[in-house]
Amino acid sequence: MRADVHRLVQEAQALLSPDGETDPATLERTFTLRFHDAVTAAIGPGLLAAVRAQAPGVRLRFLAEAGAETSDLRHGRVDAEIGAAEPALPEIRGEVLGHDALAVAVPPGWRGRSLPARRYAAAEHVIVSRRGRLRDPVDDALEAAGLRRRTVAAAPATDAALALAAATGAVVTLPARIAAPAVARHGMRLLPLPVAAPPVPVILCWHQRFDTDRAHAWLRGLLRERVAAALALPEG
Repeated sequence: MRADVHRLVQEAQALLSPDGETDPATLERTFTLRFHDAVTAAIGPGLLAAVRAQAPGVRLRFLAEAGAETSDLRHGRVDAEIGAAEPALPEIRGEVLGHDALAVAVPPGWRGRSLPARRYAAAEHVIVSRRGRLRDPVDDALEAAGLRRRTVAAAPATDAALALAAATGAVVTLPARIAAPAVARHGMRLLPLPVAAPPVPVILCWHQRFDTDRAHAWLRGLLRERVAAALALPEG
């Protein structure tokens, strides 16, 4: 009920506010954002810095990506999400902000600047899966090339997967630019994925009730800017 009341208050404010641009400096609001942990690490610092500079009365609440589909956007418990999935509900807006290529994070001491497909398949793998899956589309790409890999673990977050891999000599396949800050923190480096795989979309989602909410539109603009900056970085 509290979330519904909050949503109705926001809708009323959007309808009653005068036309014109919102001045971020006057905003007093908390935005709840749900991102994959790699997205939070990649764009969160720049996003928070921009918010602090432009709108000191705005607070950000970062939530971890859910383990299953939720109705939080629909019921106003989350203001915006960034992930790789298109929205399933018609009232949820989905905007593709760009795409990221998959790459392979290799542990410290890994020799070579390239990674043949057979060596990649023979390595031990840690998969990032919030549901604990031990298989993902990379396995299909390998099997199409007549190869199979050995997955030794699944971790729910990028940082956890990289920590496991760095400690054990395993490799992790993940989006190159979005995951680059986390890869660097763990002293690992990225090599090109040696099999063909589709790029990973980066999709911003929000409820249609926020279409005319100028404060929310300002936040979406910042999110677009930060994602574009992250995707413009060189791989690795």
